Amino acid sequence: MQHTYRKYLDFLTETAFLAGKLTLAHFLSSPQPDFKSDLTPVTIADRQAEQFIRQRIETYYPHTAILGEEFGSSPTDGSSTRWIIDPIDGTKAFMRGVPLYAVLIGLEIDGEVKAGAAYFPGIDEMLAAADGEGCWWNGRRAHVSSVKDISKAYVLTTDWGGFIKYGRQKEWEQLSKAVFHRAGWSDAYAFNLIATGRSEIAIEPQMAIWDCGPFPPILREAGGYFGDWMGNATIYGNEALACSMELLPTVLPFLK
Repeated sequence: MQHTYRKYLDFLTETAFLAGKLTLAHFLSSPQPDFKSDLTPVTIADRQAEQFIRQRIETYYPHTAILGEEFGSSPTDGSSTRWIIDPIDGTKAFMRGVPLYAVLIGLEIDGEVKAGAAYFPGIDEMLAAADGEGCWWNGRRAHVSSVKDISKAYVLTTDWGGFIKYGRQKEWEQLSKAVFHRAGWSDAYAFNLIATGRSEIAIEPQMAIWDCGPFPPILREAGGYFGDWMGNATIYGNEALACSMELLPTVLPFLK
């Protein structure tokens, strides 16, 4: 009998939605951030949203492990199931009242992410998927773009300066010269745009595990790819690339 991830998809979608609504209490209120050791900002909304998500997981799935950006790892001995949480992906945008931030939750089973949800409270967009269950965007099926020619493709990234910072400027220049348009529709929203066919390529030179959490099944079920710059579908590459499976063989050579 084929395993179904429907119950997880429903739980992820509801949990991300409810956590996202909590963040709206602080959105557009200029929340004062603290700064972590790596100088990334964190706000009261980040912490409250992650606490809420953890509490729901601990209530409904008490014997599973949790990894969250703000409160770290909560291991459960012997569990092959782990929830990966980014309570606000795009805190810098959130702090400035830009509505493209997201609540991200992924479900990893035996080392592979099988289900995930990305909710964008500021614009009320929900993107969620699970293996064998399809990718859903506000209740309708999502699919990657049909553009096959890279010269007609849009490429998205968060910050062009990141390619310089992490020594990947050459790769960015090679790719950006090959495409039709470059845009900074950034953080998790860039991957949303790839999965829903509104852009073709999203690329980041540095990504944490929780930044990637829900996107492998989301892109997979939408007919696309999410992984590292070498073609490995993983959340552990410390970098990220998303595109259609048709464009992938064309994109990868630009990243060498």
